[in-house]
Amino acid sequence: MTDRSFRILVISLLVLNTFLIAALAGGGLTWIRNSQARTAMMPLGGEQLPSSQRKALRAALNEARKEERQTILDAQQAKVDAASILGQPTLDTEALSAALARARNADTGLRAKLEQRAVDFAATLSYDERRALAESMIRRSVPKAAVTK
Repeated sequence: MTDRSFRILVISLLVLNTFLIAALAGGGLTWIRNSQARTAMMPLGGEQLPSSQRKALRAALNEARKEERQTILDAQQAKVDAASILGQPTLDTEALSAALARARNADTGLRAKLEQRAVDFAATLSYDERRALAESMIRRSVPKAAVTK
């Protein structure tokens, strides 16, 4: 191997390694940000609760979702049906409306059951924990200021 070809090989490997390291770092940062966003975002603003209460709230809501799995599947199927109807050459507006109504009713029913589970959970909290939960719900409800350029 000549001196020149050795230099080209070394430079090529350095460039390749730089890109590989940057790709791994970028992927790692993306993974960390996504995992933190999921754990930080709690229903009803539950991130203000103590760790044990956050886990209990998450477990209660996950249990409710598992119990309502069929409702979730029904809502998804109704949405697939609506998309299928939209993709047909002639639009059947009555069938589309019915499919969307099924999806909406299933989504609304699921939300009502999850909210009831959250209410049941809130009944087990102390006054201070309920106040912290209320404050975080208020913070979430306040619209964010519009970003101006």
